[in-house]
Amino acid sequence: MIIVGREKEQDILNICLNSKRPEFIVVYGRRRVGKTYLIKEYFNNRFAFYSTGVTENKMKEQLRSFNDSLKSYGYKDRKLPEDWFEAFSRLRSLLEVPEVQRDSVSGKRVVFLDEVPWMDTARSGFKSALDYFWNSWASTQPDILLIVCGSATSWIVDNIFRSKRGFYNRVTRRIQLKPFSLYETDKLLKLNGIEMSVSQLIEAYMIFGGIPFYLCLLDRRMSLAQNVEELLFKEGGELYYEYEYLYASLFKNPEKYRAVIENIARKKCGVLRKELSADKRIGDGEPLTKVLKQLEECAFIRKYKNYGKDKQSFLFQLVDPFTLFCLEFIADRKVNSWISFTGSPSYHAWRGYAFEILCFNHVKQIKAKLGITGVESAEYSWVGEADGKKVQIDMLIDRKDDMINVCEIKNTENEFIISEEEERKLRQRLETFRVATGTQKALNLTLISANGLKINAYSGMIQNLITEKDLIKE
Repeated sequence: MIIVGREKEQDILNICLNSKRPEFIVVYGRRRVGKTYLIKEYFNNRFAFYSTGVTENKMKEQLRSFNDSLKSYGYKDRKLPEDWFEAFSRLRSLLEVPEVQRDSVSGKRVVFLDEVPWMDTARSGFKSALDYFWNSWASTQPDILLIVCGSATSWIVDNIFRSKRGFYNRVTRRIQLKPFSLYETDKLLKLNGIEMSVSQLIEAYMIFGGIPFYLCLLDRRMSLAQNVEELLFKEGGELYYEYEYLYASLFKNPEKYRAVIENIARKKCGVLRKELSADKRIGDGEPLTKVLKQLEECAFIRKYKNYGKDKQSFLFQLVDPFTLFCLEFIADRKVNSWISFTGSPSYHAWRGYAFEILCFNHVKQIKAKLGITGVESAEYSWVGEADGKKVQIDMLIDRKDDMINVCEIKNTENEFIISEEEERKLRQRLETFRVATGTQKALNLTLISANGLKINAYSGMIQNLITEKDLIKE
């Protein structure tokens, strides 16, 4: 069993495997994040039953696939089930035979239904049949461990988590699988025989966003730039159409989700809901609430309260590096060659934005370097004005111990240099923030710099320095 990271998720699986009651686990997360791999590797492919939905197929084809799985596990009737109720009735019969595969230690009968949203075709009755299977029989079997999995997060949330009928309060555990951190990304690449410098690792994360499947496509014989060129920019590359597939696989009506994402991505600090609803492609009301919630649940965006504003003043901010990369360079196909594009002004502008996203995804590591792991905090971007001066702050770490880390985020090629003019701007920024927000907390000027800080006459104003190496910690 080779599983990189996922310690918390493995602990949940272990608890459920060894519990004395029936367990119903839902595993969800975006496409390619490693859901199926985790479950198959953890259980070493030893299931009492395993079946997966078939993409873009009708009920008959889904039933045929399910029936083929039944036959492979020893069910004798080869005739196609009439409907999903009959299919689950056959599954129950299969699980009741004495020879059924059980976990060698716990004795659990582990049932894994993968990509269940694909099984639920129009008017198929799949949800009702699964509900009946669990509520009428499986939930009475203390040695049953049912795992359902799916990339279509909107289906999982709407039909299982928020169901007011059969599935209501039936799920015993939820596992939301998120992209890898830099630390986990480094471990996976090394496992695949790929050694990168710290700067290359940072860039790989800013492009592929810690998605295991994407990272496993990297060819160790080529440079990072060559890999990006082959995978994303050459027609026929494994990820050439991935941006389109990504949203289509997760959501119905993906055009609206992409319209929301594209609007949010235009501002690094995020956008207000009213700004989104002004776009005629998006609209307002409950549909927009649903879209925003699902994008947040898939870890594409984050929602945070605008610091110093009223409680309803929420901003929505992009936090998915792969989406940003695709919006900048892939969606409109204006860039034909990544290798020739690197080093351009647009390339450096993207690096700055992408590095800020990376930092928001590694607040845990930033807090560890600051020595405040145990201190409760909230993280913000901030745009404000005082005395006619407009200021933007990349990241605020607002701490419960009456201090705010005001973070400048820089992704320069070399050590960041603070000049006399830069020092003046930084001091002005702190003062504008204090006046605009009226905060009484101590302000700690913190620099997050990919390549460190040049020590000179003006660098002493930086109270804490975090480098890219600090971000690659567990």
